[in-house]
Amino acid sequence: MKQAFRYFACRVLQISGLVLLPKLLLAMPMHGIAMYGNPALPSDYVALPYSDPTAPKGGQIIMGQAGGFDSLNPWIVKGRAPWAIRSLVYEPLMGRNWDEPFSLYGLLAETIETDEERSWVEFTLREEAAFSDGSPVTAEDVIWSFEILGTKGHPRYRTAWGKIASIEKTGPRRVRISFDVNDRELALIVGLRPILPRKLWEGREFDESSLDIPVGSGPYILDEFETGKFLSFRRNPDYWGRNLPFNRGRHNFDEIRYEYFGDGGIVFEAFKAGEFTTYREWNGGKWETSYDFPAVRSGDIVKSEIPHKRPSGIRGFVFNTRRQPLQDWRVRDALIHAFNFEFINNTLEGGNQRRIRSYFYNSELGMSFDAATGKVRQLLEPFASELLPGALEGYQLPQSDGTERNRKNIRQAAGILADAGWNVNDAGVLTNSEGTPFELEMILVQGASETLAIATIYAKALERLGINLTLTVIDSAQYRERTNAFDFDMAWYNRGMSLSPGNEQYLYWGTDGVSTPGSRNWMGVSSPAVEAMIGTMLAARDRADFLAAVKALDRVLTSGRFVIPVWFSSYSRIAHRKELKYPDYLPVYGDWIGFQPDVWWYEENPG
Repeated sequence: MKQAFRYFACRVLQISGLVLLPKLLLAMPMHGIAMYGNPALPSDYVALPYSDPTAPKGGQIIMGQAGGFDSLNPWIVKGRAPWAIRSLVYEPLMGRNWDEPFSLYGLLAETIETDEERSWVEFTLREEAAFSDGSPVTAEDVIWSFEILGTKGHPRYRTAWGKIASIEKTGPRRVRISFDVNDRELALIVGLRPILPRKLWEGREFDESSLDIPVGSGPYILDEFETGKFLSFRRNPDYWGRNLPFNRGRHNFDEIRYEYFGDGGIVFEAFKAGEFTTYREWNGGKWETSYDFPAVRSGDIVKSEIPHKRPSGIRGFVFNTRRQPLQDWRVRDALIHAFNFEFINNTLEGGNQRRIRSYFYNSELGMSFDAATGKVRQLLEPFASELLPGALEGYQLPQSDGTERNRKNIRQAAGILADAGWNVNDAGVLTNSEGTPFELEMILVQGASETLAIATIYAKALERLGINLTLTVIDSAQYRERTNAFDFDMAWYNRGMSLSPGNEQYLYWGTDGVSTPGSRNWMGVSSPAVEAMIGTMLAARDRADFLAAVKALDRVLTSGRFVIPVWFSSYSRIAHRKELKYPDYLPVYGDWIGFQPDVWWYEENPG
């Protein structure tokens, strides 16, 4: 009897062990983590696939920027801080491999551990991790960084902070974060939070802009600067992480310098004059016709085209739906009809550009343009009563015949406006039933000459409808102030999309951002369908469910008619000095975050 009981007990333990084994394995410390499945690189990887571990160190790269800066604190709403500080001076716990949709590998953190549900995540810091002043990166620094960014930092950090149930030190170098929502992306999102030195902020107000020299754990130190004119970053010879596999072949320049110019139109001329060494060209027509200056002809300047496989994102003129008459989707629809993309493309770009057709266009994440079917339709049908025409039936942007008059679309726009209660009076002015004229203001940043040219052609087209569109050109500081306060009718808008969209979608078009100053929801969209699609994306366990949710979100946003999209390119255009080199192998994201200057190098006598 006892022998039978012992046998039965042993079998129960064996079976229990088999059941628990997958969870135990998943909860083991790992070198990396992927949004779906396993990270592509093994634990003994040598370097990121798009970096060259043999790349020489030394030299400099100089980049030109339009605008200026008045702060060196990039973590808050106040002030204009250079983006480069975030990536050169500071580091997160995990680093992103831009050759995968969304996978992270240990940086400040040696390992990451989570459960099957991803209800918590635990990081173990590297013992050698240190800030540039020599002080170690501690668990206390990690906890403080999450708290201060979540409570006093930019709104982009508050969404994730609001989903954290607890954050605690569980060992000398271990921090555990527990979540109170079902959001499988959070384990990765928190791994990308920058870690700041707590001691250096004692006695200082975190949410005030400052010109104090920043101190982080990253590969570069801010060496010198002049407000609004230039910044010079020097590679830290004592950088703690220089020998990590994640960093091999990266951070090759001794100096990374940014020169600032007040007017965007001057930047290209300064590049031609040799004042900096690399320049991204956004205008396809200009790329073909304006690069015949002596340095290009001699071969001192090289034109490189870097392909990518990321979504188009959304780029164009955004409507602020907090304001009348833009709250009426029919008005927005009419304004989109009046935008003569084909004529503008031919006039300004030589017809070389492809139009953005949806927010995730040019990728497997993008919507189809016919009627919704399958899982996509199932996700959208509960919201059918609130969805705008086209979300379920299919939606296509209007096309013109390419002529300046755009007669057909202008005629359709006039009809749509009439249905919305707007008609042209005897004086040729579009008014509503109360006699209020239809007037809009579009704000543009000073120096954006191409954007101004597009807007000017558009304003002339609107005149034919009796609409007065005022173009207000302001400096970058005023532009940021007004967009942070949503003080505009229309503005130039640009949102890049990754191959693994997630929590940032709440920041772009979540309801909380409608009334939060500084949020990225410039359009002011507040939609239960949008919120539901994002929530479904974040809870998805497999790629098929994730794809269906993103495609459904794409339909809601595109048919919402919040933006007049312009164009995108499936490759980047970079003109640069011949001494500047990059690896032959290109990441799936192409010329994106983590490419230039991260894996480029300087070669004095290139072959």
